[in-house]
Amino acid sequence: MDLLVNIDVPDLARAVAFYVDAFGLKVTRRFGDGGAELSGWPAKIYLLENPEGSVGAGQDLRRYARHWTPVHLDVVVADIEAAFVQAIAAGARAESEIRTEAWGKIVVMADPFGHGICLIEFLNRGYDEIAPSLSS
Repeated sequence: MDLLVNIDVPDLARAVAFYVDAFGLKVTRRFGDGGAELSGWPAKIYLLENPEGSVGAGQDLRRYARHWTPVHLDVVVADIEAAFVQAIAAGARAESEIRTEAWGKIVVMADPFGHGICLIEFLNRGYDEIAPSLSS
């Protein structure tokens, strides 16, 4: 098995520029004028140009204002402060301050197309700080 992440966007060129500038991803393939494959994360990212108002899943119309969905990207970084500055400079919108939890640091953002993205910097043992041991 493999995992591919598809992200609908209304403007492919702008989306490619954002994900390349914000996260250092590289364009590895183009699919005509309507799609691009990006690499640099453990899963490939596919940016797919679909106009606002076109029909998406479940007959919902696509919209690119900030929207809530139970699926978002968590991007694990080594230096959250530097990654945050880079993402904001590329066009991300901050939705929280950087906060520290028992497992690490997190900041909630949105890409320029309304999709949720969190930057995470693990500290100490990461999620093991809050996960009970499964060994008995």
